[in-house]
Amino acid sequence: MKLARVLATVLASASLAASVHVYHAEPYITAADSGFGPLIEGAAVDKSGGFYAVNFNDSKAATGMAFPGQALFYKDKILNDSWFNAIRFNIDSRGVQEAYLGDVFNHRIVRVRDPGGSGKFVHSETFCHNPEILQPNDLAIAHSTGRLFLSGMRFASDSAVGDGDLWTCDSNGTATRLGVFYRTNGIEVSPDERTLYLSEAVNRKDKVVSNVIHAFDLDARQGTVTRKRVFVDFKQLDGSESNDVDGMRTDVLGNLYVARWGAGKIAKISPDGKLLAYIVLASIAEVTNLEFAGPKGTHLFAVGACKSDPSRGCVDRYSGSVRGRAFSSLQMGI
Repeated sequence: MKLARVLATVLASASLAASVHVYHAEPYITAADSGFGPLIEGAAVDKSGGFYAVNFNDSKAATGMAFPGQALFYKDKILNDSWFNAIRFNIDSRGVQEAYLGDVFNHRIVRVRDPGGSGKFVHSETFCHNPEILQPNDLAIAHSTGRLFLSGMRFASDSAVGDGDLWTCDSNGTATRLGVFYRTNGIEVSPDERTLYLSEAVNRKDKVVSNVIHAFDLDARQGTVTRKRVFVDFKQLDGSESNDVDGMRTDVLGNLYVARWGAGKIAKISPDGKLLAYIVLASIAEVTNLEFAGPKGTHLFAVGACKSDPSRGCVDRYSGSVRGRAFSSLQMGI
Protein backbone atom coordinates (compact mmCIF):
# COMPACT_ATOMS: atom_id res chain seq x y z
CA MET A 1 0.00 0.00 0.00
CA LYS A 2 2.83 2.38 0.82
CA LEU A 3 4.44 1.74 -2.58
CA ALA A 4 1.10 2.33 -4.26
CA ARG A 5 0.69 5.70 -2.51
CA VAL A 6 4.21 6.76 -3.49
CA LEU A 7 3.58 5.73 -7.10
CA ALA A 8 0.28 7.61 -7.14
CA THR A 9 2.02 10.75 -5.84
CA VAL A 10 4.76 10.50 -8.47
CA LEU A 11 2.21 10.03 -11.26
CA ALA A 12 0.11 12.94 -10.01
CA SER A 13 3.19 15.20 -9.89
CA ALA A 14 4.19 14.16 -13.39
CA SER A 15 0.69 14.86 -14.68
CA LEU A 16 0.68 18.30 -13.02
CA ALA A 17 4.09 19.19 -14.48
CA ALA A 18 2.97 18.14 -17.96
CA SER A 19 -0.13 20.38 -17.84
CA VAL A 20 1.51 23.51 -16.39
CA HIS A 21 3.09 26.03 -18.76
CA VAL A 22 6.37 27.71 -17.84
CA TYR A 23 7.10 31.24 -19.01
CA HIS A 24 10.10 33.47 -18.34
CA ALA A 25 10.19 37.12 -17.34
CA GLU A 26 13.01 39.44 -18.33
CA PRO A 27 14.93 41.99 -16.26
CA TYR A 28 13.45 45.48 -16.39
CA ILE A 29 15.21 47.32 -13.54
CA THR A 30 18.45 45.71 -12.42
CA ALA A 31 20.70 46.23 -9.40
CA ALA A 32 22.99 48.37 -11.55
CA ASP A 33 20.35 51.00 -12.33
CA SER A 34 17.77 50.63 -9.56
CA GLY A 35 16.51 53.58 -7.56
CA PHE A 36 14.68 51.22 -5.17
CA GLY A 37 15.88 49.64 -1.96
CA PRO A 38 15.65 45.99 -0.84
CA LEU A 39 12.20 46.50 0.74
CA ILE A 40 10.63 47.16 -2.65
CA GLU A 41 6.96 46.12 -2.43
CA GLY A 42 3.48 47.48 -3.01
CA ALA A 43 3.25 47.10 -6.80
CA ALA A 44 0.51 49.27 -8.34
CA VAL A 45 -0.73 50.70 -11.65
CA ASP A 46 -2.27 54.09 -12.44
CA LYS A 47 -4.80 54.97 -15.15
CA SER A 48 -2.14 55.58 -17.81
CA GLY A 49 -0.41 52.26 -17.17
CA GLY A 50 2.39 53.68 -15.05
CA PHE A 51 3.90 51.22 -12.60
CA TYR A 52 4.79 52.09 -8.98
CA ALA A 53 6.41 50.52 -5.93
CA VAL A 54 7.51 51.44 -2.40
CA ASN A 55 10.98 51.91 -0.85
CA PHE A 56 12.19 54.46 -3.40
CA ASN A 57 15.66 55.82 -2.67
CA ASP A 58 15.92 53.30 0.17
CA SER A 59 13.33 55.29 2.14
CA LYS A 60 10.45 53.51 3.89
CA ALA A 61 8.49 56.77 3.64
CA ALA A 62 8.95 57.14 -0.14
CA THR A 63 7.17 55.58 -3.10
CA GLY A 64 8.35 55.77 -6.68
CA MET A 65 7.37 55.28 -10.29
CA ALA A 66 9.24 52.43 -11.99
CA PHE A 67 7.62 52.49 -15.46
CA PRO A 68 7.96 54.20 -17.87
CA GLY A 69 10.85 55.75 -15.93
CA GLN A 70 12.10 55.90 -12.36
CA ALA A 71 11.03 58.95 -10.36
CA LEU A 72 9.87 59.88 -6.88
CA PHE A 73 6.08 59.66 -6.58
CA TYR A 74 5.36 60.57 -2.96
CA LYS A 75 7.36 60.95 0.23
CA ASP A 76 5.72 61.65 3.55
CA LYS A 77 7.14 64.81 5.11
CA ILE A 78 4.72 64.95 8.03
CA LEU A 79 5.42 61.75 9.99
CA ASN A 80 9.09 60.76 10.17
CA ASP A 81 8.26 57.13 10.95
CA SER A 82 5.97 56.40 7.99
CA TRP A 83 6.58 53.00 6.42
CA PHE A 84 4.67 52.49 3.20
CA ASN A 85 4.21 48.90 2.07
CA ALA A 86 1.26 49.01 -0.33
CA ILE A 87 -0.20 51.22 -3.07
CA ARG A 88 -3.53 51.16 -4.94
CA PHE A 89 -4.93 53.73 -7.39
CA ASN A 90 -8.57 54.68 -7.86
CA ILE A 91 -10.82 57.12 -9.74
CA ASP A 92 -13.33 58.85 -7.45
CA SER A 93 -16.93 59.78 -8.27
CA ARG A 94 -15.78 63.14 -9.69
CA GLY A 95 -13.22 61.56 -11.99
CA VAL A 96 -10.24 62.51 -9.81
CA GLN A 97 -7.39 60.01 -9.69
CA GLU A 98 -6.13 59.18 -6.22
CA ALA A 99 -3.61 56.81 -4.67
CA TYR A 100 -3.94 54.96 -1.37
CA LEU A 101 -0.75 54.12 0.52
CA GLY A 102 -0.67 51.56 3.33
CA ASP A 103 1.46 52.76 6.26
CA VAL A 104 2.63 49.72 8.25
CA PHE A 105 4.01 51.56 11.25
CA ASN A 106 1.17 54.04 11.82
CA HIS A 107 -1.71 51.62 11.09
CA ARG A 108 -3.27 53.89 8.51
CA ILE A 109 -4.06 54.52 4.86
CA VAL A 110 -2.80 57.76 3.33
CA ARG A 111 -4.73 59.20 0.39
CA VAL A 112 -2.81 61.23 -2.20
CA ARG A 113 -4.89 63.07 -4.81
CA ASP A 114 -4.45 64.63 -8.24
CA PRO A 115 -7.32 67.16 -8.26
CA GLY A 116 -6.23 68.91 -11.44
CA GLY A 117 -5.70 65.76 -13.46
CA SER A 118 -2.20 66.91 -14.31
CA GLY A 119 -0.41 63.84 -13.01
CA LYS A 120 0.80 65.82 -9.99
CA PHE A 121 -0.46 64.28 -6.77
CA VAL A 122 -0.28 67.31 -4.54
CA HIS A 123 -2.81 66.76 -1.76
CA SER A 124 -2.34 64.12 0.93
CA GLU A 125 -4.23 63.17 4.08
CA THR A 126 -4.71 60.31 6.51
CA PHE A 127 -7.76 58.65 4.99
CA CYS A 128 -8.33 55.60 7.21
CA HIS A 129 -6.79 54.75 10.59
CA ASN A 130 -7.28 52.37 13.47
CA PRO A 131 -4.55 51.49 16.01
CA GLU A 132 -5.82 47.89 16.10
CA ILE A 133 -4.97 47.30 12.42
CA LEU A 134 -1.91 45.03 12.50
CA GLN A 135 -0.10 46.82 9.69
CA PRO A 136 -1.55 47.09 6.85
CA ASN A 137 0.70 44.83 4.80
CA ASP A 138 -1.14 44.77 1.47
CA LEU A 139 -4.22 46.38 -0.08
CA ALA A 140 -6.96 45.38 -2.49
CA ILE A 141 -9.62 47.68 -3.89
CA ALA A 142 -13.12 47.31 -5.31
CA HIS A 143 -13.05 50.13 -7.85
CA SER A 144 -16.85 50.29 -8.26
CA THR A 145 -17.25 51.50 -4.68
CA GLY A 146 -13.75 52.71 -3.76
CA ARG A 147 -13.76 50.28 -0.84
CA LEU A 148 -10.35 49.07 0.37
CA PHE A 149 -9.47 45.71 1.90
CA LEU A 150 -6.38 45.39 4.12
CA SER A 151 -4.32 42.39 5.19
CA GLY A 152 -1.71 42.36 7.93
CA MET A 153 0.59 40.02 9.78
CA ARG A 154 2.65 39.51 12.90
CA PHE A 155 5.53 37.10 12.27
CA ALA A 156 6.03 34.64 15.15
CA SER A 157 7.97 31.40 15.47
CA ASP A 158 4.69 29.62 16.23
CA SER A 159 1.71 31.18 14.53
CA ALA A 160 -1.58 31.78 16.31
CA VAL A 161 -4.95 33.04 15.21
CA GLY A 162 -4.68 36.82 15.55
CA ASP A 163 -1.26 36.98 13.87
CA GLY A 164 -3.16 37.98 10.73
CA ASP A 165 -6.18 40.18 10.13
CA LEU A 166 -8.58 41.45 7.48
CA TRP A 167 -10.03 44.95 7.52
CA THR A 168 -12.04 47.13 5.16
CA CYS A 169 -12.08 50.91 4.78
CA ASP A 170 -15.22 52.35 3.16
CA SER A 171 -15.32 55.41 0.90
CA ASN A 172 -15.63 57.67 3.98
CA GLY A 173 -12.49 56.22 5.58
CA THR A 174 -14.26 54.20 8.28
CA ALA A 175 -12.27 51.07 9.24
CA THR A 176 -14.03 47.80 10.10
CA ARG A 177 -12.38 44.53 11.08
CA LEU A 178 -13.73 41.58 9.11
CA GLY A 179 -11.79 38.77 10.78
CA VAL A 180 -8.62 37.42 12.39
CA PHE A 181 -6.49 34.59 11.05
CA TYR A 182 -3.03 33.07 11.10
CA ARG A 183 -0.49 35.17 9.14
CA THR A 184 -2.27 36.95 6.27
CA ASN A 185 -0.50 38.60 3.36
CA GLY A 186 -1.66 38.57 -0.28
CA ILE A 187 -5.10 40.03 -0.94
CA GLU A 188 -7.07 40.67 -4.13
CA VAL A 189 -10.55 41.14 -5.60
CA SER A 190 -11.97 39.28 -8.62
CA PRO A 191 -12.91 41.25 -11.78
CA ASP A 192 -16.63 40.98 -11.04
CA GLU A 193 -15.94 42.07 -7.43
CA ARG A 194 -17.88 39.10 -6.06
CA THR A 195 -14.88 37.25 -4.64
CA LEU A 196 -12.14 38.32 -2.23
CA TYR A 197 -8.91 36.30 -2.09
CA LEU A 198 -6.74 36.27 1.04
CA SER A 199 -3.60 34.26 1.81
CA GLU A 200 -2.92 32.63 5.18
CA ALA A 201 0.32 31.04 6.40
CA VAL A 202 1.32 29.09 9.52
CA ASN A 203 4.72 28.82 11.23
CA ARG A 204 5.74 26.05 13.57
CA LYS A 205 9.10 26.29 15.41
CA ASP A 206 10.31 28.98 12.99
CA LYS A 207 9.42 26.83 9.99
CA VAL A 208 6.70 27.73 7.49
CA VAL A 209 4.45 24.66 7.34
CA SER A 210 1.36 25.91 5.49
CA ASN A 211 0.37 28.41 2.81
CA VAL A 212 -3.17 28.58 1.53
CA ILE A 213 -5.37 31.09 -0.28
CA HIS A 214 -8.94 31.51 0.92
CA ALA A 215 -11.82 32.73 -1.21
CA PHE A 216 -14.80 34.61 0.25
CA ASP A 217 -18.08 35.72 -1.27
CA LEU A 218 -17.79 39.51 -1.37
CA ASP A 219 -20.37 42.29 -1.16
CA ALA A 220 -18.25 45.18 -2.42
CA ARG A 221 -20.82 47.81 -1.49
CA GLN A 222 -21.45 46.69 2.08
CA GLY A 223 -17.89 45.43 2.59
CA THR A 224 -18.95 42.05 3.94
CA VAL A 225 -17.31 38.69 3.31
CA THR A 226 -19.02 35.33 3.74
CA ARG A 227 -18.63 31.64 2.84
CA LYS A 228 -14.92 31.27 3.52
CA ARG A 229 -13.38 28.30 1.69
CA VAL A 230 -9.91 27.12 0.70
CA PHE A 231 -9.23 28.22 -2.87
CA VAL A 232 -5.67 26.86 -3.10
CA ASP A 233 -3.60 24.77 -0.69
CA PHE A 234 -0.02 24.88 -1.94
CA LYS A 235 0.90 21.68 -0.16
CA GLN A 236 -1.63 19.85 -2.29
CA LEU A 237 -1.15 22.01 -5.39
CA ASP A 238 2.59 21.69 -5.93
CA GLY A 239 4.25 20.88 -2.58
CA SER A 240 5.46 24.47 -2.11
CA GLU A 241 3.79 25.21 1.24
CA SER A 242 7.11 26.44 2.71
CA ASN A 243 7.24 29.32 0.19
CA ASP A 244 5.16 32.23 1.43
CA VAL A 245 2.41 33.75 -0.66
CA ASP A 246 3.05 37.46 -1.03
CA GLY A 247 1.28 39.89 -3.39
CA MET A 248 -1.60 38.71 -5.59
CA ARG A 249 -3.32 40.27 -8.62
CA THR A 250 -6.09 39.23 -11.02
CA ASP A 251 -6.40 39.72 -14.77
CA VAL A 252 -9.64 40.58 -16.57
CA LEU A 253 -10.35 36.87 -17.14
CA GLY A 254 -10.30 36.21 -13.41
CA ASN A 255 -6.97 34.37 -13.27
CA LEU A 256 -5.05 34.96 -10.04
CA TYR A 257 -1.30 35.65 -10.17
CA VAL A 258 0.52 34.83 -6.94
CA ALA A 259 4.01 35.92 -5.85
CA ARG A 260 5.84 32.90 -4.36
CA TRP A 261 8.40 34.43 -2.01
CA GLY A 262 11.68 32.51 -2.04
CA ALA A 263 10.72 30.45 -5.11
CA GLY A 264 11.64 33.08 -7.69
CA LYS A 265 8.42 32.66 -9.61
CA ILE A 266 4.77 33.60 -9.97
CA ALA A 267 1.97 31.05 -10.02
CA LYS A 268 -0.94 31.66 -12.41
CA ILE A 269 -4.14 30.07 -11.09
CA SER A 270 -7.49 29.81 -12.86
CA PRO A 271 -10.76 31.07 -11.32
CA ASP A 272 -11.57 27.47 -10.34
CA GLY A 273 -8.27 26.98 -8.52
CA LYS A 274 -6.25 25.10 -11.14
CA LEU A 275 -2.54 25.79 -11.59
CA LEU A 276 -2.12 27.02 -15.18
CA ALA A 277 1.45 28.29 -15.35
CA TYR A 278 4.60 29.44 -13.62
CA ILE A 279 6.32 32.67 -14.62
CA VAL A 280 9.99 32.29 -13.70
CA LEU A 281 11.73 35.52 -12.70
CA ALA A 282 15.13 36.51 -14.00
CA SER A 283 16.45 38.79 -11.25
CA ILE A 284 14.39 38.05 -8.14
CA ALA A 285 14.16 35.09 -5.77
CA GLU A 286 12.22 36.74 -2.92
CA VAL A 287 9.43 38.22 -5.02
CA THR A 288 7.20 40.46 -2.91
CA ASN A 289 4.55 41.83 -5.24
CA LEU A 290 3.34 42.17 -8.80
CA GLU A 291 0.98 44.15 -11.02
CA PHE A 292 -0.14 44.51 -14.63
CA ALA A 293 0.86 47.85 -16.14
CA GLY A 294 2.17 49.37 -19.36
CA PRO A 295 0.23 51.27 -22.07
CA LYS A 296 -2.14 48.34 -22.67
CA GLY A 297 -2.05 46.97 -19.13
CA THR A 298 -0.63 43.62 -20.30
CA HIS A 299 2.91 43.82 -18.90
CA LEU A 300 3.17 41.88 -15.65
CA PHE A 301 5.80 43.54 -13.44
CA ALA A 302 7.23 41.74 -10.40
CA VAL A 303 9.36 43.29 -7.64
CA GLY A 304 11.75 42.08 -4.96
CA ALA A 305 15.31 42.31 -3.68
CA CYS A 306 17.85 41.65 -6.45
CA LYS A 307 19.50 38.23 -6.46
CA SER A 308 22.79 39.77 -7.62
CA ASP A 309 22.76 42.52 -4.96
CA PRO A 310 20.19 42.12 -2.14
CA SER A 311 20.76 45.73 -1.07
CA ARG A 312 18.88 46.89 -4.19
CA GLY A 313 15.33 46.38 -5.44
CA CYS A 314 14.79 44.78 -8.86
CA VAL A 315 11.86 44.73 -11.27
CA ASP A 316 11.23 41.93 -13.79
CA ARG A 317 8.69 42.07 -16.60
CA TYR A 318 6.66 39.47 -18.44
CA SER A 319 4.87 40.68 -21.57
CA GLY A 320 1.54 38.93 -21.98
CA SER A 321 -1.67 39.59 -23.91
CA VAL A 322 -4.31 39.83 -21.14
CA ARG A 323 -4.98 43.05 -19.27
CA GLY A 324 -4.87 43.32 -15.51
CA ARG A 325 -8.07 43.92 -13.57
CA ALA A 326 -6.86 47.13 -11.91
CA PHE A 327 -5.73 48.76 -15.18
CA SER A 328 -9.00 47.83 -16.89
CA SER A 329 -11.09 49.24 -14.03
CA LEU A 330 -9.13 52.49 -13.99
CA GLN A 331 -9.53 52.84 -17.76
CA MET A 332 -13.30 52.57 -17.33
CA GLY A 333 -13.21 55.08 -14.50
CA ILE A 334 -14.76 52.74 -11.96
